[in-house]
Amino acid sequence: MRIAVIGTGYVGLVVGTCLADMGNDVICVDKDVEKLESLKKGIITIYEPGLEELVRSNLIEKRLRFSSDIDQAIQFSEVCFIAVGTPQSEDGSCDLQYVMDVVRHIANSMNEYKVIVNKSTVPVGTADTIVKYLQQNTKYPFDVVSNPEFLKQGNALNDFLHPDRVIIGSNSEKATFIMQELYAPFFRTGERIIVMDIKSAEMTKYASNSFLATKISFMNEIANLCEKVGANVEMVRVGMGADPRIGSKFLFPGLGYGGSCFPKDVRALIKTGIDNNYKMRIVEMVDYVNVKQRNIFMEKIKKYFNNKLEGLTVGVWGLTFKPNTDDMREAPSITIISNLLSSGVNIKVFDPKGYKSAKFYFQDRIVYCKHQYEALEDADCMLLLTEWNEFRRPDFIRIKSLLKKPIIFDGRNQYCRDRLKLMGFECFQIGKI
Repeated sequence: MRIAVIGTGYVGLVVGTCLADMGNDVICVDKDVEKLESLKKGIITIYEPGLEELVRSNLIEKRLRFSSDIDQAIQFSEVCFIAVGTPQSEDGSCDLQYVMDVVRHIANSMNEYKVIVNKSTVPVGTADTIVKYLQQNTKYPFDVVSNPEFLKQGNALNDFLHPDRVIIGSNSEKATFIMQELYAPFFRTGERIIVMDIKSAEMTKYASNSFLATKISFMNEIANLCEKVGANVEMVRVGMGADPRIGSKFLFPGLGYGGSCFPKDVRALIKTGIDNNYKMRIVEMVDYVNVKQRNIFMEKIKKYFNNKLEGLTVGVWGLTFKPNTDDMREAPSITIISNLLSSGVNIKVFDPKGYKSAKFYFQDRIVYCKHQYEALEDADCMLLLTEWNEFRRPDFIRIKSLLKKPIIFDGRNQYCRDRLKLMGFECFQIGKI
């Protein structure tokens, strides 16, 4: 098929590249000329394992192209994906200006029947708004489809190439058939392609992400109570996760969720409830607990040092909101490091991929180290904020020799405290006393 993907951010680039890899002829469109020049050379501007290699191979095969000419791409395409950002407004709602800007281009450039696929995360009812606008501004036939993405950063290629499900929100048999044909190469059978009405598809995205966020915040609440009553949250987690009705995924206590999806989608769902005169009380508390969790971790640090933080040097491992990405949006590290800086603490950090993003938030107020152990030299304590693989089995003897005192604040419950205690460390974690 001939496909246009409008937007070469995280979602658009993965979608366009993977569809090209299945033999489709794909044009990815963006306004950023500098980014496009890099992409045309096979150099991607985000970190996602395996993506750059896949971009290059499809460029060589000429199945994938990059362009700033949105109108030409729309006219070229049979299927046009909208994959632009929907940033969060101050009231928690989605800002749809970029989506509607693309819709205006589509209306002006239509030359034949199109399937217009909304891949951006948008509030329920957005497809209706798009349909209404197009009906008033083009004479050509079209169908609008909701096709929410469920890509996990750090595992996006596998998620797209081997999806656990594909949601197609469509009110048109013709558009549904085209979308089923488009996704058929990703399945041996069509059993995991789920067709529903458009509003249900739009809601499914928010409901899925908010439920996963709920599991995280719930587990953090349990962890905090475990500390009060003397229980071990790790044992509780294992006991809960063994129940197949619950499962073990997203039950890991820590510093809370971050990134570009969960925080924004949770708040957008809350706002949708407000707009429809319904209070999403559980979802509201999910957001509250998540924000509060970073402060609870900070209190552990302040309590240990008797609130005398000024002049301390803290070595930090991990900046990104999760491993295998360079994304720091809504990362717990932003809140924690900002709090430490305001208390007069000197910060030395190491992260495998997060420095470009970190410099946007912290500029030159922290020291960026080339090696993970460099961040611990003469530090008063170590903070683990992101569970990158290279942090899982470090040289603790070396760590002990570098720190002024062997103190670790493990925000991801990654290390065996009993082992560290035998080695002379003090290790503070979430949900353990």
